[in-house]
Amino acid sequence: MQKLTKAEEEVMSVVWRLGKGFLKDILDATPDPKPASSTIATVIRILEGKGFLAHHAYGRNFEYYPLISKDDYLRGFLKQVIASHFDGSLHGLIQFFHRSGDLNLRELNELLGDDSPQPPDSQPQ
Repeated sequence: MQKLTKAEEEVMSVVWRLGKGFLKDILDATPDPKPASSTIATVIRILEGKGFLAHHAYGRNFEYYPLISKDDYLRGFLKQVIASHFDGSLHGLIQFFHRSGDLNLRELNELLGDDSPQPPDSQPQ
């Protein structure tokens, strides 16, 4: 799966949130400062070319919708990050966050659904 540019991710985030929409809907839902509608239209055409968006035509108006879910994009993106920075090891990614202090044992167990008591040194500080 191709990586999206920041502008492409911003447009996709809006479309994912809306589910589908016309250019005006996407522009209205775009956070400030809003780019020009021609800029968003250009990004949309690029996203269609990359296979992320498609449209239904209603006369001269196009209703755009995602071809790839946000979860599928994030899964692919994270797999690429893990492959390129952690030798393909999810374990390595988790160790990185644990060593950097961004993830403690209690939080990890919560993510895994383990509600057993934790030693005092694993509690958040």
